[in-house]
Amino acid sequence: MTQEIIIQEGFSVLKIENSTNEILKYVKDVSSNFIQMHFCLNTDAELHYGPYYSQDVKSQKSMLLYNPNQDLQINLSLGSKGKYLVFVVSIKMFHSFFSQVSDLIPFLNDDNKDKKYYLKKDLSPSEVLVLNQFFDKHNVLNDLYIKGKTYEVLSLYFRKSNEDAQGCPFLENEDNVEKIKMAKQIIIDNMVEPPSMQKLADEIGLSLSKLKEGFKHIYGESVFIFLLDYKLEFARKQLLSKKYNVSEISLQVGYSAASHFISAFKKKYGTTPKQYIMSVF
Repeated sequence: MTQEIIIQEGFSVLKIENSTNEILKYVKDVSSNFIQMHFCLNTDAELHYGPYYSQDVKSQKSMLLYNPNQDLQINLSLGSKGKYLVFVVSIKMFHSFFSQVSDLIPFLNDDNKDKKYYLKKDLSPSEVLVLNQFFDKHNVLNDLYIKGKTYEVLSLYFRKSNEDAQGCPFLENEDNVEKIKMAKQIIIDNMVEPPSMQKLADEIGLSLSKLKEGFKHIYGESVFIFLLDYKLEFARKQLLSKKYNVSEISLQVGYSAASHFISAFKKKYGTTPKQYIMSVF
């Protein structure tokens, strides 16, 4: 599902959600007069520039693009079950938003205003929380709600990082946030044999309910779904490297039987690992 939401003249939000098990392709022309802010929420994506060059936009990452000398087409490949947002804002409007603090934003200051600018950074927990709310289907004041959330994201994105972790009672406790980040790293480091939820909760020093609640708040999905998506995305990249066969990769991501890995891969990407490789190469 793709939707363009007009916030005001010269400012739109592209809301892209891939509910299928296949890679979603999205293409849109954007002129050089506009800044692009890309937000990838829960599945890795790729932006393509011509036949030989692409940029990864990882889950929980953002990318800001501005090139006053060249139109930048959005040519996006979004993984299965992915959620992705793009803010497309005219440079004139952007200046009007931040005219009082333009010196604090590198590409708006006098030295850089006519130069191309590129920024890739992690999304903060509070940013992730608000961005996930764009996909809330239960708000009756949807247009007004989206507009409010859009300006909230801009405020969060450009404020000082030490003011982070606001907007959610759980996230106001910095220790909780750090513990949840620790939990994420533990399951990534141990994806072949991940600890049980209770053991993970004990290791980071939170109750099981706090672990589940906090992980969902920060990363937008359960620990189980996050780990499954991470393992299959890791496997997909290993396939692309052509260094390992399917059986070897299935063991690398914790499947004792290749058939189980193949079944999970097909459910996520809509094709078997072997068919995927054939389609790419």
